[in-house]
Amino acid sequence: MHKPIPRPRILLLSTVHSTTDPRISGKIAPSLSAHFDLFVALAVHPNAQRKSPTNERLIRLPYFRQLIWRVLLVHPLVLLKFLFIRPQIVHLFVAELLPLAFLFRWLGAEVVYEVQENLYKKIPLKSYNRGWFFERLFRYFDHKARHIFKFVFTEDAYLNEYQNLQKPYAIVHNFASSEWLSWPFPAPDVQHPSFFYAGVISFERAFDTMLSALVIVKKQHPSVRLHVFGHLRIAQKSLEERHDYQAIKEQLVFYGYKPQEDAFLYAQKALAGIALLKPVGDYADSYPTKMFDYMALGLPVITSDLPLLKAVVEPNQCGFCVSPYDAEALATVMLSCIENPKTLQVMGENGRKAIKATYNWQNEAKKLVELYSQ
Repeated sequence: MHKPIPRPRILLLSTVHSTTDPRISGKIAPSLSAHFDLFVALAVHPNAQRKSPTNERLIRLPYFRQLIWRVLLVHPLVLLKFLFIRPQIVHLFVAELLPLAFLFRWLGAEVVYEVQENLYKKIPLKSYNRGWFFERLFRYFDHKARHIFKFVFTEDAYLNEYQNLQKPYAIVHNFASSEWLSWPFPAPDVQHPSFFYAGVISFERAFDTMLSALVIVKKQHPSVRLHVFGHLRIAQKSLEERHDYQAIKEQLVFYGYKPQEDAFLYAQKALAGIALLKPVGDYADSYPTKMFDYMALGLPVITSDLPLLKAVVEPNQCGFCVSPYDAEALATVMLSCIENPKTLQVMGENGRKAIKATYNWQNEAKKLVELYSQ
């Protein structure tokens, strides 16, 4: 009797991403577990609630916000875990692990480096973990990696920066999971109109524009609400000093970071989902992932009028594109949603059709499995 051929052992590794991360835990891990002997090492963030999938082995790493503490305390632990597991492939998701990745390669593992943001454009926007020493180290190891590691990119435009790659690569977009396609279509409460936002809360993601727009909408519909899920990246003092924030504090409902399945329950009663990006850093070349989640849920989207996003929304007629700087334009769209709710149902249906046809994770997962096999 022949022994079964052992499956290649894979380690998905991040010292920043949470065990609740939708892409790694919710999409990549389940997709790979059917083909590989899978281990997943992710950070345990405060208030993490989602259970890890039963078909993966999860290694919980301590989380520190400051990079220096991760390097000193978590990276040695990562090396010990690697030596214990001895994976054939390490798929890493953060640039800070590149020095360790060269050690992994020397010890015999193949490395897949996933680029989820263009740090060459993004570092100037960061408020912490951006010292000149760390930036120089990143540039050095990032350029060295292009000759030795396989790459995964989450956006097509990243190839403008990453040229002359010596190993295979794949563009694996963060499109929507089929999980949301089975949810019932939203049934908004028109008597108590609400909108939905999920993601990082920052001015780069046009939260200031949302505040000003809500002031306008409130004048005609005092009961309007915006349900907000995600990490707040704005100092509370900065918010409190804003006149528009003070004017609509009662219209804002903050929930903090929650698992998607919990947050999306509130999308079921919303008129539309907001996913705005200002064209700063690498945002002009990036999809807001939540836009695709909204489409899968059957929720009309309100997103930025950037060419990349208009190319999704306008042909599929699944929402609205407005300037992320124009509060009046955003308010006009929000008022239109409140006053013409019947048109939203068709938009929601169109969005879900587009996910089924094009913007779904199943198509992207095939690219990842193929890259691993090359």
